[in-house]
Amino acid sequence: MSLIQCNGLTKQYGDKLALDNVSFKIESGQPVALVGPNGAGKTTLFNLLCGFISPTLGDLKILGDCVSSTKNLGKLSALPQDSLLDPAIEIRKQFIFIGQLQGLSKHQAQIEAERVLEMVDLTDVIREKPTALSHGMGKRVSIAQSLIGNPQIVLLDEPTAGIDPANAKKIRSIIQEQQNNTNFIVSSHNLDELEKLCDRVLYLEHGKLKQSLTLTEESHETSYISLSLQNVDMGELISKLNSLSGINRVEAISNNELGIHCSDNNNYQYEIEIMQLLAENDWKYKSIARGKTLEDRLFS
Repeated sequence: MSLIQCNGLTKQYGDKLALDNVSFKIESGQPVALVGPNGAGKTTLFNLLCGFISPTLGDLKILGDCVSSTKNLGKLSALPQDSLLDPAIEIRKQFIFIGQLQGLSKHQAQIEAERVLEMVDLTDVIREKPTALSHGMGKRVSIAQSLIGNPQIVLLDEPTAGIDPANAKKIRSIIQEQQNNTNFIVSSHNLDELEKLCDRVLYLEHGKLKQSLTLTEESHETSYISLSLQNVDMGELISKLNSLSGINRVEAISNNELGIHCSDNNNYQYEIEIMQLLAENDWKYKSIARGKTLEDRLFS
């Protein structure tokens, strides 16, 4: 049974078509990135998945049942980008209330509040009011709130937007640590972050599903190498790379990044030869990776 199954999902607001015949399946154990420009339909899709709105056309199933089914109560959680806890009520009381809404007793909800705050390393703020927290800490508390009751599916909308690097790193760690227990769908404009967190990418544009990529599939990636450099004579480097046996073509992706097309997968021999070439010429590199970056796969 799929976690989520959409068939011909369409949502229209008057003359505006927010989602246009979108179909996809999401399976368990497959962290998913939702990508697209502003106005692409990402928020509309999240709202449909949560049951906040109904589709104009199409069919949507969560864990094999319709979104409104009572069987799905507590199985899906969502954290909108600008979600805020009540600033006047201490975190402990709010978490206990949310837990009780999911059917927990007050005592169970108290234990659950402590558990999820421990997951985000913020048990010491349980009796604070949200106004006492920094923006980054507040975001971590909100993520803890989304994990109350162990939902099977958690939707996160821009979980690291606008926060400091230390808290952003902590949030990424939380998501990675919980992936064995929870299926995350993360909407973000940060492609480097999504590439680290997710196995699959859904790309929306103008309400249409333009691309669906599985990042762990390497069948078409094994003969391509991404090379990021710094302070290198790119013309000379490209010339020397093209002279190596087995390299078919080298293309400049940007001022400091190359895409190298090789004949086939030869057990990392190409990478070894490239590293030897860089070392011989004292050329500095930032990264070398097999396959295209997510950015290049989406937009090249």
